[in-house]
Amino acid sequence: MAYKDHMAGQILDAHLEEGVLEPGREIGIRIDQTLTQDATGTLVYLELMSMGIHRVRTKRSVAYVDHNTLQSGFENADDHLFLQSASARHGAYFSRPGNGICHQVHLERFGIPGQTLLGSDSHTPTGGGLGMLAMGAGGMDVALAMAGAPFYMMVPEVTLVRLTGELPQWVGAKDVILYLLKRLKVKGGLGKIMEYGGPAVKTLRVPERATITNMGAELGAWSSIFPSDEVTKRFLTAQGRETEWIPISARQGAKYDDVIEIDLSALEPLVACPSSPDKVRPVNELSNVKVDQVAIGSCTNSSYMDLKLSAQLLRGKKVNPEVSLVISPGSRQVLSMLAREGELTHLIDAGARILEVACGPCIGMGQAPPSGGVSVRTFNRNFKGRSGTHDASVYLSGPQVAVAAAITGRLAHPALLGNAPDIAEPENFLVNDSMIIPPPDNGEEISIRMGPNIVALPELEPLPGSLKLKLILKLGDNITTDDILPGGVKVLPLRSNLPAISRHVYELRSPEFADKAREEGAVAILGGENYGQGSSREHAALGPRFLGVRAVFAKSFARLHRANLINFGVLPIWVRDEEYHEVEEGDHMEIADLHRSVEEGEKVVVRLTNKGFDFKGRLDLSLRERQILLAGGRLNFEGRRLAGRA
Repeated sequence: MAYKDHMAGQILDAHLEEGVLEPGREIGIRIDQTLTQDATGTLVYLELMSMGIHRVRTKRSVAYVDHNTLQSGFENADDHLFLQSASARHGAYFSRPGNGICHQVHLERFGIPGQTLLGSDSHTPTGGGLGMLAMGAGGMDVALAMAGAPFYMMVPEVTLVRLTGELPQWVGAKDVILYLLKRLKVKGGLGKIMEYGGPAVKTLRVPERATITNMGAELGAWSSIFPSDEVTKRFLTAQGRETEWIPISARQGAKYDDVIEIDLSALEPLVACPSSPDKVRPVNELSNVKVDQVAIGSCTNSSYMDLKLSAQLLRGKKVNPEVSLVISPGSRQVLSMLAREGELTHLIDAGARILEVACGPCIGMGQAPPSGGVSVRTFNRNFKGRSGTHDASVYLSGPQVAVAAAITGRLAHPALLGNAPDIAEPENFLVNDSMIIPPPDNGEEISIRMGPNIVALPELEPLPGSLKLKLILKLGDNITTDDILPGGVKVLPLRSNLPAISRHVYELRSPEFADKAREEGAVAILGGENYGQGSSREHAALGPRFLGVRAVFAKSFARLHRANLINFGVLPIWVRDEEYHEVEEGDHMEIADLHRSVEEGEKVVVRLTNKGFDFKGRLDLSLRERQILLAGGRLNFEGRRLAGRA
């Protein structure tokens, strides 16, 4: 297989700095652009500061405020000021609160075909809708990329998703990715890049492509990418950025690890049922589901075209009196265009509540459903408790189904609304970048503003020669980062204060976890398959480490979380079914000769001292990852390298 024949392979080859471009090999690539958001960005800038980096070395780095915009206390406002001053000091652009969701704004104003984008948010692959190689990563990896270091990754397999046919009336881009999730499940993209091709690609406009690449994160994929073609050129031209367009497509005869055929003409409106994005069923099978709330927005479905479609469907109609409809536009550009064209009036007259231009309900920041309620959302995740209401049932759909639910009060096929309106792509988007603040030429004169809730990162000790651990939590499959460390209005404002946020680690699964961990000193966790799926938030690894978690055992790990565990010196150890069933909460573990095992071994011997039972856990580590773990984490490792260069 000629890896360079793929779109992803072409971009990786053009950015290769270390290693050999062969599947399964570790490489280091140059990163052109980075993005951070306020829920993860504060750690990124604290990490930059601790490394002594004065100015970013990427082509462009952007700091967004879009997650924690609800200012119920001083914490969020202080963090906004910290991010604004830190980005100016370090040479990054700053997108002010109210300018929009990072992925939507980046697509509109900064994304460039053929470039690499690394973001401290798992939905960064949205940029693949423009022909970028866009990937989510932990904040530490993003900080290092901003410092000019390569981003290290295992060369992924490449799956071709070949699209034919044309979307029928009432079927949208959301239904394409929901179909793929139904087919492949949430682990179906692990270790892969999803590359879209086929004759039907040209029928999908950039916002539709971005919906698909955005939710490719739920497959666990490294990234998803569409060609950069005339459709891409038309979008960039409408944004006043036609000079940034270049064509990108797979070379003729490109061979793939796998090919998935999807006939768009055969698709129907789909819905992901509680509480996983891959529990997908046709909406026609769910007509008995009564709905309490509908939320339209998020980085998946908050584009101009999505919201104009919603407005046209609601025109002259009323929201069901037993339903609360909330709408969060993806960017100020979207909101302003809807207002100027009168589309906002249709939403308001129908009874919709217009929320701030931000992520909002998607990450549990307001608009929690009622107790035991049903919420239909055009979002990308419906994990239990993520909405802010632990016993709510959250369904995911496209805007067509969401509007039908808002009007009828139950899940229903949108065909009952009549004929689907034809939403044309605008020839010119409204461009006003006044809320994007470019960095000054000399940032050394900028004083970084740090409020009382911003706490410097602690020093992490190197890996000891042996470990004595107590297993204090055993979990099942598909544990999410929301399970490990919940979001929402109570927890997210503490993201800059590690001691405070760590008190909430695993509180939804084991309310006494933080106290148990502190009492024991050094502890371990056991998970099933796909441990750590979901967001890129580093806190889900750093918080447990702060509490004393030194090893996580699991049948398999989600890519982003595994990388974050290593970055903070937590051992990820693979176990088989036999060990998973043998090990129980309360078991005492001992790992001897740990340095040698991590330095050169493929296995680590674990003794259950209370049972007199030994087993071998698997260490699936690169040489670089071994060195990071021995150092006690990425900051220690990179600090030594920087000191060595000095």
